[in-house]
Amino acid sequence: MPQDTPNNMSPFTALFGDTLQTKDGTVSTNDALSSKRAVGIYFSAHWCPPCRGFTPKLAESYTNHYKTLGMEIVFVSSDRDEAAFQSYHAEQPWLALPYSARDVKAQLSKKFKVSGIPSFVILDGVTGETITKDGREAVSEDPEGKQFPWKPPTFWEALGTEFLSGTEGETVDIAEVKVRSKYIGLYFSAHWCPPCRSFTPTLVKAYEQHLKAKDLEIIFVSSDRDQKAFSEYFGTMPWLAIPNGDKRKDQLSKFFEVSGIPSFVLIDVATGATITDNARSNVSSDPEGKDFPWHPKALNNVSSGEGIDKVNEEMAICVLLDGCSETAVKAAVEVLEPLAEASKAKGDELLWLYAPKTEGPVEQIRKLTKLTSSDKPQMVLLDIPDEGGFYTSQTSEISAETVTAFLAAYKAKELERQQLG
Repeated sequence: MPQDTPNNMSPFTALFGDTLQTKDGTVSTNDALSSKRAVGIYFSAHWCPPCRGFTPKLAESYTNHYKTLGMEIVFVSSDRDEAAFQSYHAEQPWLALPYSARDVKAQLSKKFKVSGIPSFVILDGVTGETITKDGREAVSEDPEGKQFPWKPPTFWEALGTEFLSGTEGETVDIAEVKVRSKYIGLYFSAHWCPPCRSFTPTLVKAYEQHLKAKDLEIIFVSSDRDQKAFSEYFGTMPWLAIPNGDKRKDQLSKFFEVSGIPSFVLIDVATGATITDNARSNVSSDPEGKDFPWHPKALNNVSSGEGIDKVNEEMAICVLLDGCSETAVKAAVEVLEPLAEASKAKGDELLWLYAPKTEGPVEQIRKLTKLTSSDKPQMVLLDIPDEGGFYTSQTSEISAETVTAFLAAYKAKELERQQLG
């Protein structure tokens, strides 16, 4: 859950704490970072060979170019002790998060979904918003900072203006797509990918029978390895495509952080905002599009698989009700829905899940948390991003007060952390 931030607190003080470490002592976070165009967070450690290879390159670019352009960097250490941290930081010409702030380090790793090092995240110096999580690539491609601060293209810039309509070379302009469509679906796929070839007929059927009539236009974003494979595969699809090998594929993959295919992303044409990046599961569970355009729910029925795609990335409060009566389930949902809606409206990075039946991943959740089935509700906080942590509530009453108190106790660090498994 995000921490409450006073309106007058800088985004970087909220992120790092009041002070950062220099070679000679400490400095106010606000004073050190307030005038910067961009702030880089460098997750690294001396024991990591790729880190030791990248650090000198980053230091050279920082000293010769980036610092003058308005960048400051904060080293966030994964070293195994204070002495290793001090030794490694001595080689670096920038600031550091104090080694003693291990809780802040863990929060930063979790917030930016750091799964390996070295990792270089770049933030806007004014707002603290993420510019890119792939700063290593920016440094490698632009060591002199000619494109600094490497702000990514908007969705419309990445999408481009012209698309293939069929395999004979005819094209359609984005202006026409905007006129005839309320939603755009980007279908990341490839003929060489077996799960893609399995899902594509399902998507074609749903599109032709239901989704096209609901003002959806789909654009195929190909990962095919040659033109022949692309043409053959695109020939089975009744929608548009970006030409094979077009640079827009990489831009869109990066924009939506596509890590595997098939992937199906839905965008609102009126706003350019992402509705969902997991529309593939929606097509499978709702092929007739009864709930289209599948805006993410505030409260998710995990028994039917809702919300489970995010549970590895975000903390989740899960209320297990699979042993309870229908009356108890209904009463719990009536309590949870407004709380979930309020949490979503605030922008909390917290999933809200409930399990009315022993279906889907519910048995696995019980196994990992060692919670046996009960005829009473059971509340658990799943913090998988924190190396598989979880927390349980001692109460079986589900009310606005008990749920709020459970979350407040977590925030106050009053709950015992347990390990999944």
